[in-house]
Amino acid sequence: MMAPVSEAFDAVDVIIAKRDRAELSDAQIDWVIDAYTRGVVADEQMSSLAMAILLNGMSRREIARWTDAMIRSGERMDFSALGRPTADKHSTGGVGDKITLPLAPLVSVFGVAVPQLSGRGLGHTGGTLDKLESVPGWRAGLSTEEMLAQLADVGAVICAAGSGLAPADKRLYALRDVTGTVEAIPLIASSIMSKKIAEGTGALVLDVKVGTGAFMKTTERARELAETMVALGTDAGVRTVALLTGMDTPLGLTAGNALEVRESVDVLAGGGPADVVELTVALAREMLAAAGRDGEDVAAALADGRAMDAWRRMIRAQGGDPDAPLPVARHTHEILAADDGVVTTMDAYAVGIAAWRLGAGRARKEDPVQAGAGIELHAKPGAVVRRGERLMTLHTDTPERFERAEAALTDAVTIAPEGSRPTIAPLVIDRIA
Repeated sequence: MMAPVSEAFDAVDVIIAKRDRAELSDAQIDWVIDAYTRGVVADEQMSSLAMAILLNGMSRREIARWTDAMIRSGERMDFSALGRPTADKHSTGGVGDKITLPLAPLVSVFGVAVPQLSGRGLGHTGGTLDKLESVPGWRAGLSTEEMLAQLADVGAVICAAGSGLAPADKRLYALRDVTGTVEAIPLIASSIMSKKIAEGTGALVLDVKVGTGAFMKTTERARELAETMVALGTDAGVRTVALLTGMDTPLGLTAGNALEVRESVDVLAGGGPADVVELTVALAREMLAAAGRDGEDVAAALADGRAMDAWRRMIRAQGGDPDAPLPVARHTHEILAADDGVVTTMDAYAVGIAAWRLGAGRARKEDPVQAGAGIELHAKPGAVVRRGERLMTLHTDTPERFERAEAALTDAVTIAPEGSRPTIAPLVIDRIA
C-alpha cells in the first residue's frame, strides 16, 4: 500500500490565516489552488476559504498570485502564429447585453483577430452561447485546431472555452454559486482574468456593468472590480482597459436568445437600437486601439455591410445558416401602459427575471433554455406613452409561465406625468486603464 503524499500545507491552517485577516503567502496560494484541483482540499474547505476572502479581502499581490495559480492549473493558448494582433472583450453580464454578437465580426473587419471565448447564462443574465445556439445549425464547441483555423480564415470566433483553460476556476466558480460568495471581488476578478490571460489574447477590453441589472450595483464596487482586473491584465502583459457602463435599464429593445440575435443582425445591417450601436462602437474602438489599430472608422463598417459580411462568414464557419429563420415562441402576451405619461424608469433586473421565468434563462447550469422566449420592449425611459399602449411583449412556448413573469414586472416601469424628465444616465460612465 502506497504511503499518502505529504502535503506542504494544511487546508485548515490556510483557512484560519485568512479568517484572521492574514495575507496568504505565495506558497500557500500555489498549494491551495493545486490541492483543490487535485481533490486534496475538499469543497467545504474551499467554501470556507472563499467566505473568508469575501469578508476579509485580498491584497493586490495575493489576487495576482491567486490568478496566476489558476492559470497554471491548466493550459495556455498561443495565437502568435496568426500573424495579426488579437483582442477580446469580456462583459460582467447584464440584461439585453448582446454586444458580443455584432462586436466580434465588426472588429475583425480591421485585421484584428477576435478569439471570443464565451459562456452560458445563469440566473437573470443571458449567455452569449445560448443566444447563438438559436441560429439553426450553429455549434459552440470547437477544438483548439478548429478555433485557430477559423481565426486565420474568418478573423473572428465566438465559442465555448475548452475544459483545459483554468480548470481550477471551473470548480471554484460552481462552488461560489452555491455558497453565497459570488460577489467577492478578488474571486470575480481572478475568475475572469485567469481565463482571459490563459486564452492568450494580446489586448482585452472589459465591459463592467453597473446598476440594478448587474452584479455590481454601485459605481464604487464596479470601479474596484474594474481597477483590480485592469491591474491583473497589465501585470500579466495583456493590454487591458475597462469601461464602466450602465445597467439600470435593459440594453436595446430585447431580452432573450433568438430575440437578441435578431436585434444584433439589425445592428450589423446598419440599424438597431441607438444604445446597442453606441456601446458596440465604443467597445470596438477600445479593442482596436488596444490592438494598435487606432483611428479606424468603426461606424462606417456597420453602415456599409463589411461587418455583416464578417458575421455571415463567422456563423457559416461554425455550421450555422445566417439566412435561416430564427425560432419564434408559440405564445405572446402584452403588458400595457397603466397611465398616460413619460416612462422614467425601467428596472433591468425585473426585466431579466421575467425573461428568465419565461424560459430564456436557467436556474441550474444543466437546464435547457427556450430559443424563442424573452421580452420585447416597445418603450424605454424618455418615451411618451398612452394608457393601454403596449409597453412590452412577453414570448414563451409555455404560456403557464406568463403569470410569474408578469409578477416580476409589477413595479418594473415608472410612468410620470407628461413633461417629467427622466434622469437618463450616460451609457459609458467611466474608462479605467
